[in-house]
Amino acid sequence: RGLAPGESPRKIIRVKVMFEPDYRREKELCTQFLENGIRGDLHGSLHNYAIQLDAIARGREQVFEISLGDLQQFKDDDEFKNLMSNIKNNTRRYVEMFAEVVDALLLQFGLVSSEGVVREPETQNTSANSIHSTVPASLKRTFRVVFSSGSSDPAMKLREIRSSSIGRLVNFKGICTRISDVKPLMEVACFTCETCNAEFYQEVYGESFSPLFICPSKSCKVGSAGNLVLETRASKFVGFQEAKIQELSEDVPIGHTPRSLTVHLKGHLIQTLGPGNIVDVCGIFLPTPNGLRAKQNTLLASTFIDLMTIRKHKTRAINQQVEKDVLEKVKSYRQQRDVYSRLAESIAPEIFGHVDVKKALLLLLCAGVSRKLADGVSIRGDIHMCLMGDPGVAKSQLLKHMVQLAPRGVYTTGRGSSGVGLTAAVQRDTITGEMILEGGALVLADNGICCIDEFDKMDEGDRTAIHEVMEQQTVSIAKAGITTTLNARTAVLAAANPAFGRYKLSATPQENINLPASLLSRFDLLWLILDTADIENDIALAHHVLHVHKCGKPPSTGAAHMSMDELRVYVALSQDFQPYVPEDLTEYVATAYTEMRLDESRAAQHATGYTTARTLLSILRLAEALARLGWSNQVTEQDVNEALRLMKMSKMSLTTKDIQRNEDQITTVYKILRELAENNDNLCISYIEAAKLILAKGHSREVLDACLEEYSALDVWVLDEARNITFVE
Repeated sequence: RGLAPGESPRKIIRVKVMFEPDYRREKELCTQFLENGIRGDLHGSLHNYAIQLDAIARGREQVFEISLGDLQQFKDDDEFKNLMSNIKNNTRRYVEMFAEVVDALLLQFGLVSSEGVVREPETQNTSANSIHSTVPASLKRTFRVVFSSGSSDPAMKLREIRSSSIGRLVNFKGICTRISDVKPLMEVACFTCETCNAEFYQEVYGESFSPLFICPSKSCKVGSAGNLVLETRASKFVGFQEAKIQELSEDVPIGHTPRSLTVHLKGHLIQTLGPGNIVDVCGIFLPTPNGLRAKQNTLLASTFIDLMTIRKHKTRAINQQVEKDVLEKVKSYRQQRDVYSRLAESIAPEIFGHVDVKKALLLLLCAGVSRKLADGVSIRGDIHMCLMGDPGVAKSQLLKHMVQLAPRGVYTTGRGSSGVGLTAAVQRDTITGEMILEGGALVLADNGICCIDEFDKMDEGDRTAIHEVMEQQTVSIAKAGITTTLNARTAVLAAANPAFGRYKLSATPQENINLPASLLSRFDLLWLILDTADIENDIALAHHVLHVHKCGKPPSTGAAHMSMDELRVYVALSQDFQPYVPEDLTEYVATAYTEMRLDESRAAQHATGYTTARTLLSILRLAEALARLGWSNQVTEQDVNEALRLMKMSKMSLTTKDIQRNEDQITTVYKILRELAENNDNLCISYIEAAKLILAKGHSREVLDACLEEYSALDVWVLDEARNITFVE
């Protein structure tokens, strides 16, 4: 309509009216759902509500879990759809409603007596810290109702949880970075009057409450008011822990810092979470005031998650329900030939080549056997490895893939890590005000793998922080009055560039590596990955990369690669074996070790590594890891030979002979045999003796056989029926 003179235009405001649901009808729907669930009428449900109810009545369970997926499939009508929506939007109210329904069902089915459950009137005051002169239901209730999200509900990102989610049931994924000690949390406070001996109960719904001081009974109101005393024995306490959950690194946008949320664990959930665990969290997003007198100090409020259910990711234990279909397939792989090579090729198949490096990474993932002696000395089983090479040879991609593949993996870079960030930092607890330790990257990777990229760019002072971790596998702390030792049983996988950016052929290996001997000796394997010009290799690499970009997967090479889940299950099954080195192999391993020491002393300043007693332990760890991959409890000579071959290949890659490709492997094998004959002053060499020597030097039996045939055709030596060698003068 037209506006009158002097009349201003009106602004139309649309207000969304929220209607209060009919809670009596909602309670009837909850009862109908649970009664059908107890009778077994919920088809396809993974939760047996009758077994849960019986376990609660017998005191074997403390939690009654209700799946929202079961509720969604129960009935497809508007009433139950509204009930689902109301549960997600106002979860805490419906937790109490379902608890009252379970109390009624316990009475209905005769599982408890009428004295075991307290029935409150419908007009009960549900405000915070409500006061009862009778025993409240929450005091005698021995269980807690929790909701679990349905399989169709996608997990949110932690960054997507905002103020509109307050009071709602949220489901997100993150990593635990800190966990507090277990402390008692009061849920129901009991007070006794000193004058009339009356008892009063006060329910506590938050972290703090205002206790009663004056008795509200009628007898005390007539006369002098009596003082109330808190009775701790009649009050109800539950276990309480506070955890810090941080969003995963892949969910953090570029240029942003990772966000974290505080999670409260109560009752049966305490001590189920540890630093470094990757978890799916389902709980209620709630606010809490800041400070002790928050209403006077500030209008801001902190938020936390009241935890309902939690599910761990990538645990070492096999989840029979989730991976039952994978288990049989993995066991069938063990029956196939050359499963070792197939497992290695399944690690980062998008990356071309690096076959021996991937085999070493597979052994690092499987690890050796950790042993603790009677006198308390522990021998580590984790394998440490360093990848050093030219830029652009996929070192960082290999590290990223190992973090995703490992049951527990932490990725960090040299420049972005300090000594405190790697070990532990001292923080002040927000609840108690005490000084507590917050674990760093190495502590968070306990029983897992810590991948450190750009290892050469770390400051020397920060790099020394990992010396203790790599050998003793502990972190010793003496800060702010806290003197303790934290476990850091982790395998360190480092990637670094040579000192000159690229490997400089004119410099010695020590000048190129530029790492202290004390650190290098702690690595079981040191690989040098060089970017050398080779027309055949470059063409194959280009075809491989183009195929990955075009099809989104690596080209097929015969047998299909194992998936990450199958590979993870195979490694987890392998770690159940505890192999040992038999006594008949001790002399063979000792001889191989002394030869390595002798070769290093001959090389003098051109030595490519530091062979110490730690090298002997490295041979044993690699052999044990190979025995585990073969699902055996005993190390064989073949395992030792493969471990020696990997160690030789890792050291041979650091020599200029291997870089310049001046000779092939067949010529190398011939020179070894010729040198053996000259040293023994004997023109005859047995095939068994030659095979042992060649395998110990890092070559395969196929190369030896090819060398024997080639030089036999040239009349350099003669072979008999047993393939024993006799040199022609």
